[in-house]
Amino acid sequence: MNITRLAITNNRTTFMLLLVIVFFGINAFKNMPKDYDPGFIIRTAQVITQFPGASPQRVEMLVTDKLERVIQELPELDFVKSESRTGISIISVNIKESYRDLRPIWDNLRRKIEAAQVELPAESQPSVVNDEFGDVFGIVIGLTAEGYDYRELKDIADQTRDAMLRLSETAKVQVFGEQQEHIFLEYDNAHLASLGISPSQLSDQLSSRNIIISGGSIIIDNEQITLEPSGNFENVDEIKRTIIQIPGSDRLLYLSDLVTIKRSYVDPVQSKVSLSGEQGISIAIAMRHGGNNILLGQQVNELLATLNKSYPIGVNFEAVSFLPFDVEKKVDDFSGNLIQAVIVVTLVMLFSLGFRTGLIVAVLIPTSMIFAILIMSLLNIGIDQISLAALIIALGMLVDNGIVMSENIMVSMEKGKNAIDAAVDSANELKVPLLTSSLTTAAAFLPIFLAESSTGEYTASLFKVVSITLLCSWVLSMTVIPMLCVNFMKVKKTTGQVDSPLLVTYRTLLKNLLRFRWLTLSITFVMIIISVWGLSFIPKLFFPPSDRAFFKMELEMPIGTTLAATERVTQSIESYIKEELKAKTNEDLGVTNWVTYVGNGGPRFLLTHNPKPTSSNYALMVINVTSNKEVDQTMEKLERFSLDNFPDLLVKLRKIENGSPIENPVEVRINGTDTEQLFTLVEQVKKRMSAINGVKGVSDNWGMPIKKLQVNINQSRARRAGVSSKDIAVSLRTGMSGLELSQYREGDIVIPITMRTQAGDRQDIGKLQALAVYSQANGSSVPLTQVADIKVVWESAQILRRDRLKTITLGGQIDNTITANQAFKELLPWLEEQQKNWPISYSYELGGEFETSGKANKSIGDKLPIAGFLILLLLIAQFNSVRKAFIILLTIPLGLIGVTTGLLVGQSFIGFMTLLGIVSLAGIVINNAIILLERIQIEEQALPGNHFQAIINAAQQRFRPIVLTTATTIFGLIPLYLGGGEFWQPMAIAIMGGLLFSTVFTLGVIPVVYAVLFSIKEQ
Repeated sequence: MNITRLAITNNRTTFMLLLVIVFFGINAFKNMPKDYDPGFIIRTAQVITQFPGASPQRVEMLVTDKLERVIQELPELDFVKSESRTGISIISVNIKESYRDLRPIWDNLRRKIEAAQVELPAESQPSVVNDEFGDVFGIVIGLTAEGYDYRELKDIADQTRDAMLRLSETAKVQVFGEQQEHIFLEYDNAHLASLGISPSQLSDQLSSRNIIISGGSIIIDNEQITLEPSGNFENVDEIKRTIIQIPGSDRLLYLSDLVTIKRSYVDPVQSKVSLSGEQGISIAIAMRHGGNNILLGQQVNELLATLNKSYPIGVNFEAVSFLPFDVEKKVDDFSGNLIQAVIVVTLVMLFSLGFRTGLIVAVLIPTSMIFAILIMSLLNIGIDQISLAALIIALGMLVDNGIVMSENIMVSMEKGKNAIDAAVDSANELKVPLLTSSLTTAAAFLPIFLAESSTGEYTASLFKVVSITLLCSWVLSMTVIPMLCVNFMKVKKTTGQVDSPLLVTYRTLLKNLLRFRWLTLSITFVMIIISVWGLSFIPKLFFPPSDRAFFKMELEMPIGTTLAATERVTQSIESYIKEELKAKTNEDLGVTNWVTYVGNGGPRFLLTHNPKPTSSNYALMVINVTSNKEVDQTMEKLERFSLDNFPDLLVKLRKIENGSPIENPVEVRINGTDTEQLFTLVEQVKKRMSAINGVKGVSDNWGMPIKKLQVNINQSRARRAGVSSKDIAVSLRTGMSGLELSQYREGDIVIPITMRTQAGDRQDIGKLQALAVYSQANGSSVPLTQVADIKVVWESAQILRRDRLKTITLGGQIDNTITANQAFKELLPWLEEQQKNWPISYSYELGGEFETSGKANKSIGDKLPIAGFLILLLLIAQFNSVRKAFIILLTIPLGLIGVTTGLLVGQSFIGFMTLLGIVSLAGIVINNAIILLERIQIEEQALPGNHFQAIINAAQQRFRPIVLTTATTIFGLIPLYLGGGEFWQPMAIAIMGGLLFSTVFTLGVIPVVYAVLFSIKEQ
């Protein structure tokens, strides 16, 4: 069965199928999942273990090290990082990027962690494995309410969360900035000591009073009646009226006579949220897997409109991070670029091929795109900036099939064949060469799809979409294009050959190149060498930052700083933004709004954002501006203000990243066993990094040592006083931080009842020595100084390890005068020289952009041989000739001449997207070479005695299709170059520049190489 003849003879069926494809393709586009980026898997889980009161050193030895040992048994493990701080161990488990199905791995991790619990201290709490660390909360709504306290604000937030969870596109909702309520029992140290009652005894009496215990049931006749004893606290007044018996006497007192009872919020506060300078709460919403961001945005906006009408004036909901808006804008921009590209390419076709032929070929463009979108929807490939860019890249390539097919049919009809025979014969002649060229082009993208890295995963849809689009184009070129040519193409039969002046000039030039073949090849070889050398003058940048109209500002005070002190810094910066940088009207330029997370890194509002765990010295600000053009100058002003006013503050201002997140562009990790020796080496490296022009904000992740009050218990004195070490620890904790005695239940809310000393005693270090230490058994007490000595010691605030070695990470930011690659180029020789003098067990690793780009490039480089082998196999299968396959592959280095020239002229850079551009270019130029050599083979069969003339004729006949393919690809990429932003510019330049030069060389040098390898001389 001949599919082309079938399509022509059943043209009404063909038209109907085409309409069906167009209808369902457009419908599929409307319903497909849409996102800003395709995303990648976060292969990290956290193991969090609380060990209250333990120092970082004890946490490291007794918890972290034991857990790391069992974690390292995971065969899929890439590396393990840990953070041991006072009272807590946080271990990050990172899995190799070659693994996609993480559920069995996390289940195995849980089993190992659960089995290891028996080795941990009894005082530590059970470890928690958080494998939802990578959930993205693309929508963050800020909630403020003037005149409302946190309890009322939390009620509104809870109601809003419940409403958000009912939306069809919502998967998860989290609330940030809510304050935990407590019922505080504050006691006077001297008063409680005089009564002889300990916190432990108070806890026992409260627990026995505050109960929810079944009283069983009673059966009366045939009826069973439940007995429910009262006792549960119904309100705070009941807590106050709780009767307490004083041990050793018959005295009964109300609890309010012993302590001051008040309902308040946890103190000190763990974290806070500020919205454009007002205290509030943020509500973060995550989309369900496979959902539609734009639809979620519409649902959330409709719900917010309803909520704003439901609550009184003063309650305000405002979007501070709204990914659906970015998605819609990006999809609209890229769709606009795609439509512009289609229009430009269509105009080129109409101008070059004439109205009828041009229109026939132009039909192939939108139909191939819509056909491809339909197949994408069936294969669950969503719409995002990568898949849309892939459609634009494929645009110029898919036109090639239509041009070659229609050109061949037209030439056959001019020679006297009837339309149907011309169409069927042309399809039979070209179906294998065009399929081979489509498959070789797709194979060029294969390493991207196979790359075992997050960056490869991020760009994998390029291979899938380009392959689908080219194969759809091939199918339509074998069916629809011949049918349209038969029905609509009108040509005049020609008796003689009439060449255009351009073809005459080309033929003359080609003959001269063939005559002076060795000079031609020598000049070409020199140009390739110069182009490779020229690449060294182009700056290297792995991924440029995103062009979104917001940025992050991270603030770090010295470790040990209270949250109140950190909040004062953020309030000062917020005041500066409000007075100097905020846009006052809709027409003004500047900051529109912002959200500040004090004490933690907030939600993962983007895939590239790694939230920091709770830390009182840390704050994150996400600042929205009117346009991305305002980002740089706003960041510069904020950095200058912060450095001028807060010398102890470490500021990191960062644009939103594309691809894998990189915390520090320039990063060095130094690992070893002894902390003091590590810091000696760190200071040397830090000094050298700071000396590099363009590198700023160099810091290490350990921070400065902090002071600690060490209570040395004198065991003999303690025994004589009748108190144990545990009594002393519990008394200290009760007095300073508070001890939870019981719980108060209000509806579905559980509020801890916490006992602590009065504020005056907690905040006066002078009263610490007089603190009453209670015997938890009998209630007797003695002053702390009677049983212990207090002294100030210094210790590391945290201990960070990587693969069980103490590791200090030095990170530096960069300004606009330098790239990370240039900084590493200057630093690396010095590091290599210095390491020769380091102790044997100490070494360094390069992180940041060097590590990420190295992994990504290596992951693609490892798969290049597969693509090369497939392309070579296809070429040899097509021509049954190794020499012809070599000639075709030679077009790739020829394209490199144009890549270098384009990047230098366009003042662009070499990065991952440039590499993708070169890969794309390889597929296109191979395509051109295939159709040229295939024509040479046909002409040689027609002119068996004059192969020299066969080369000339073949080159002439393929001149217009190759030039038109180049023109359509270049013109099709112009919208992407102009409107795709800095992210897509280097790729577009690489393809356009490389294709322009490679086309010249394909038409000029490839025939010369063919003549040399096959020893063809002019006759």
